[in-house]
Order: sequence, then structure tokens, then C-alpha cells
Amino acid sequence: MQSTVEFDSELFSPYLPDESQVNPHCYGAELAYWLSRKLADHGIVTSYPNAEDWGWFIEYLTESGDEFWLCCSNRNSSAKQWQCFIEAKTKRLFGRNKPKIECAKSLLKALCCILEEEQEVKNIRWCKEPWITDWANRPE
Repeated sequence: MQSTVEFDSELFSPYLPDESQVNPHCYGAELAYWLSRKLADHGIVTSYPNAEDWGWFIEYLTESGDEFWLCCSNRNSSAKQWQCFIEAKTKRLFGRNKPKIECAKSLLKALCCILEEEQEVKNIRWCKEPWITDWANRPE
């Protein structure tokens, strides 16, 4: 199942200077906050965005208690190229018992709809894992 998407948009360009970012040329706050609101509009409840050194993420819990992160960051230090991917979080130490990505299907479907509905989002490309270039048009 495709769980990574790359796309182009000027909609999420940072409005604060580089010194205010998590790391220089590492953006994604505007995208993460936008997605959190849009997902709520689609009935998908998430956390508020949180920062990491590579970008931003929002937490999503399934009804069965499985946890996923929707990770958001820019690509190639660009303020116009973006990447989002779903990461399953483990319930135990050492990465065991991660839920299958299929458990986050409602999150993926909503993400797909949100990006396709936004006219300012262009060149949407999906793949199975971050940094793999086996692109498809949309999630299975």
C-alpha cells in the first residue's frame, strides 16, 4: 500500500525566517497545521503538530489504539517541494508489534482526498516508502 506522497505547492512556504525553523532549510509546520485542520474536516482526529529535527508530524490513533505518525517535511531544502509519509509506531520496545499500514487506511484515504481537492497542490506522486522512487498515482 502506498503510504508516501510527494507533491509541489507554494501554499506551505514558511512565513518565519530560517532562524525560527526547527533546523535551517527544514520546513513543514505550515503543512502539518493545514493537514491537521483539513483532516479534522474529514472526520479524522489527530494531535496538534509536533516538531522533529527533520520536519513535523501529527499523531493519529485508530479506534483499536494503533498509533501512526503523519510526517511532513520539505524536500531538497525547497519551500515548494513537499513530502508526507505515514509511520507506524510500535507499542513495545525494540520496534516490535508495529501495526500494519492498512490499519491507517482511513487516514490515507483522507490525505489523498485533501491533496487532490486542493488546486494549489500539483504533481502528486505516491510510493510505498519514503525515499523510494517506485511511484504510483494514488494509494491502492
